[in-house]
Amino acid sequence: MALSDPDPSLDLDLLAASLRADEAELGSFVEAVAAKLEAAVPGAVRVQRQRDGLLGPKRVARVSLDAGGQRLELIREGTGVQARCARVSGGIVLKSETVDTDTWLAALSGALADEARRSQTTREALGRLLNP
Repeated sequence: MALSDPDPSLDLDLLAASLRADEAELGSFVEAVAAKLEAAVPGAVRVQRQRDGLLGPKRVARVSLDAGGQRLELIREGTGVQARCARVSGGIVLKSETVDTDTWLAALSGALADEARRSQTTREALGRLLNP
């Protein structure tokens, strides 16, 4: 896949596979998703971190991406993770549902592909993520 090519059929399966590979260790998966999204779309992603214990390290608790009328959230819950997809209009959530991780990753790939079609900066950032 050549991300420098402005082809509208931009395929981000490689990013999804990379994120899925990190899913084997859940803590790493959530941290990796946050880091990759912060690098690719810093203006559209919000990452909430919480400290583990009184002096423990801050870890990602929630990752939220707003793109194209949808909000994609990944929420760490103890030893599990909750993936949510929501339809948003004017900053108001119209419909929200919990989905499995594969469905969430597919929605994330689609949202990032749409953003990459609109933004050369995002396309270049995704290129760096996929081809380090």
